[in-house]
Amino acid sequence: MEKKTHFPSPTLKASVPWNAGKMVGAKRALKEKHVWAIRFWLGSEQRIRDRALFDLALDSKLRGCDLVSLRIGDIIISGQVRHRAMVVQQKTRRPVQFEITETTRESVRAWLQHCDGGLNEYVFPSRLSTKTHLSTRQYARLLDQWVEAVGLIPGEYGTHSLR
Repeated sequence: MEKKTHFPSPTLKASVPWNAGKMVGAKRALKEKHVWAIRFWLGSEQRIRDRALFDLALDSKLRGCDLVSLRIGDIIISGQVRHRAMVVQQKTRRPVQFEITETTRESVRAWLQHCDGGLNEYVFPSRLSTKTHLSTRQYARLLDQWVEAVGLIPGEYGTHSLR
């Protein structure tokens, strides 16, 4: 009697799930002590734009795409940073009003004095062209840097953590 060798069929091979070894689901929210640690780090590193971006993200609770596409005219009136601003969200097409705290107004004021743009220009312009805004991917990379700088694991936090 001849012994047959069994070879597994290529269609029956064990497949690896797409999320194997990856963190899935909602990311953690930043705790207050982490927020202050990031603010302190951004200040000590003199990262004016990043501090304004971080503070505005916390106050506005906007999605990343809405935050990076803010125009100077959305948050400035008569040369002063507004106490409240209103934006129409890209995803829902609904207007959202948010309060801008004093801390955020100071950091945004410092950033806008540094970059000196017109009312129709983006608050956070791209490095490559002033006609486009900072990309949402670059915003996510920046957040990873901030989180890592204060000793947290970047993969556990995302741009939604600031909402």
